[in-house]
Amino acid sequence: MNSSIKYWLYVGSVSLLLTACDSRLDVVPTQSIEQGQALNTEQDVQITLTGAYDGLNTSAAAQNGANLFGGAFQYIGDLLGDNRDVVFGGTYATIDEIWRKTVTTSNTVNRDVWLNSYSTINRTNNVLSALPKVSEANRGNIEGQARFIRGAVYFELVKLYGKSWNDGTATANAGVPLVLTPTTSVSDADYRARNTVAEVYTQVLDDLTKAESLLPATQSGGTGFATKGAAAAILARVYLQQQNYAAARDAANRVIASGTYSLESNFTDVFNDATNDNELIFKIIITDQDGVNDMNTFYASVPNQGRGDVRVQSKFRQLYAAGDVRGTFFNTAGQNTFTSKFNDQYGDVPVVRLAEMYLVRAETNQRLNTSIGATPLADVNLIRNRAKAAPLTAVDLNAVLLERRLELAFEGQQLADIKRTAGTVGTVAYNANNLVLPIPQREIDTNKKLVQNPGYN
Repeated sequence: MNSSIKYWLYVGSVSLLLTACDSRLDVVPTQSIEQGQALNTEQDVQITLTGAYDGLNTSAAAQNGANLFGGAFQYIGDLLGDNRDVVFGGTYATIDEIWRKTVTTSNTVNRDVWLNSYSTINRTNNVLSALPKVSEANRGNIEGQARFIRGAVYFELVKLYGKSWNDGTATANAGVPLVLTPTTSVSDADYRARNTVAEVYTQVLDDLTKAESLLPATQSGGTGFATKGAAAAILARVYLQQQNYAAARDAANRVIASGTYSLESNFTDVFNDATNDNELIFKIIITDQDGVNDMNTFYASVPNQGRGDVRVQSKFRQLYAAGDVRGTFFNTAGQNTFTSKFNDQYGDVPVVRLAEMYLVRAETNQRLNTSIGATPLADVNLIRNRAKAAPLTAVDLNAVLLERRLELAFEGQQLADIKRTAGTVGTVAYNANNLVLPIPQREIDTNKKLVQNPGYN
């Protein structure tokens, strides 16, 4: 806590929490400003934008611990979509509920994901409302970064709290409330109903499309900041989730063809901060001073500074053929096996990387019987070659989807892929009620306009 007032938006309840404390040791941070101080200067806007990035990975000192792209979005996508490829052996009942698909409306991880997401969205709304204060030279870049963050967060929210796009009811089923203007005080107008899944996707596409048009190819801060390629990469994910294969293919191809990124020569280098700058398109920056790498916290073994909670089972490891280095990218502690993707406690968290774009292009070209950029076989073998896996002589859709699973394991795409392909989690259908998170109970209790998801009391 610090001397500047931090405030968080609870959409649904729209509770505004004003917290402050007095201490001679308190220091005004660079990611927040006094609530009573209007965004009067470009510096104020830039500080608020920095706060929006900070919101993507809640720091250890923050009140609420679900840190969005610093781990929560990823492990929820993995564990909610898991069918005993892993075992969650930790003591956190809240995360165990997610793995078992028995999430309660009082689950605090679920609550904090909602809370921190809307806090971050509110920061981007403040930035966007103050763009006239920004110089013309910097305005487009700042707007693009704010829109990227807002669009990316809303995409994750609608996947978690709304039914799948392809279940045929996107225009009727409830998604999440769209809040596109700053909230600084609470009135009846701030109690929002849920927008439909289709409406949320429309806003996500609008934000990310505008972001891609406004952002530069690179940022001085590196891949921890939104770029044209990052916006296109998340657009590729959105279009793929919508089964708009041509648009997904073209977005992925734009990233690849830009020449801004390149595959690392060795698969293991992708997960080493010292060697992965070429491949990562967007990441969450972690330091020993700020931020938490919850992929390390839950996926890494105790000797690698993790809790050793997510234990990879032989059922999954046996999917890799002999010689595939991805099949040996694990470590053992005691009787349990863990992925080696997140061994560094202060390693940056990959959000999207170039290998995924090759696999998006391969899948969509396969589905459309096209070869934009390259053939599906060429793209798949490019990824397999890097992993020292034997090249394929032909591919079909199942082969491409399997390659995606092998390459992107434990990176948060499991549930999204099951839903968009109308698959199952064991015997649970992709559109089952318990594969959608409940609206947190505190939001339901406060905002009577919110309707709870089916299957939750």
